[in-house]
Amino acid sequence: MPVTHVGKIRLKKQTKSLDRRLLYLVLTLTSLGLIAVADASAPSALNVFGDKFYFVKQQAVWGGLGIVLMFLFSRLNPSFWEKIATPLFFFSILLLVLVLIPGVGTKFLGARRWLILGAVSVQPSEIVKLTLAIYLAKVAAKGKSSLAFFFPLAATAALVMMQPDLGTTLIILAMGLAQIFVAGVTILHFFAFSVTGALIGFLFAVTSEYRRNRLLTFLAQSQDPLGRDYHIRQVLLALGSGGIFGVGLGQGRQKFLFLPEAATDSVFAIIAEEVGFIGALALIAVFAFFIFTSLKVASRAADKFSQILGIGIVVWIGGQAILNIGSMVALVPLTGVPLPFFSYGGSALTMILMACGILLSISRYTSHEKN
Repeated sequence: MPVTHVGKIRLKKQTKSLDRRLLYLVLTLTSLGLIAVADASAPSALNVFGDKFYFVKQQAVWGGLGIVLMFLFSRLNPSFWEKIATPLFFFSILLLVLVLIPGVGTKFLGARRWLILGAVSVQPSEIVKLTLAIYLAKVAAKGKSSLAFFFPLAATAALVMMQPDLGTTLIILAMGLAQIFVAGVTILHFFAFSVTGALIGFLFAVTSEYRRNRLLTFLAQSQDPLGRDYHIRQVLLALGSGGIFGVGLGQGRQKFLFLPEAATDSVFAIIAEEVGFIGALALIAVFAFFIFTSLKVASRAADKFSQILGIGIVVWIGGQAILNIGSMVALVPLTGVPLPFFSYGGSALTMILMACGILLSISRYTSHEKN
């Protein structure tokens, strides 16, 4: 319905259909991701479970669930999420607390990040990315004070860091700060929080042995190819082996238990080895087009809540892709952040597809202003 302001009329209009370019991009990335998981995980799955398709079958189930939810969410009015933002956010905070409790949260490789619910494992830090984005968008829409932004963001980042998970913490901070900046908070408050977060992140990096080793490896490789430098050296071997056109799909060697986390954090290295520089560049281009299309959807959102929520989702998915690929080509230290759509992980894939469903619902509404 028209809402009259001084000197202008704002018309809120529902479009006939969702943004098909964004939909096709999401479906393409999801399909390519399943192929990548099937390829990169086969040796490990065969070695551990005796079934080379074990991981991709799990990923396909989560992907199918995520696509169903994506289409469901694309039919909902974005205002629905504003109404339930607060209980959703505090429920996800409760999950983050539960995962830290011994005997409740599951500890694996020194990190306590999973809740086991029967035959299903859930990663609360993946859930909170979406719920935090929704909550901060609601705070922005209500025009609340700077503390109303910074306190939930700081609390969420602190709980994720306690798992510990520096990579996810960085993504959450980047997403939250982007939303806060777009919301128009006082620049002094924004700058103070950003600097404080950066200093705390640096302290966490240098006070933890494994994070400090990753930072030192990034700054100067040591003469320890089987120890501290092993992971990044295997990544660079994969990239170098791929050359311009790659060794061929399915023909990569680093996935045969040489490269750690081949199907999760390091899946881009396996892709680059098999399709080469040209194929890897094409994949980066697809991600860039996804980011551009998603930003265009957010910029045309019908209201402030939808716009800032859209920005949060774009920075979350796009920032995670940039951080993962950047670490694989040694532009930034290894962070353990998965590549969206491509890395194995049911919680991550499902939440990303749900977020894309919300982006698609935002694309169904546009804002037109007439002076």
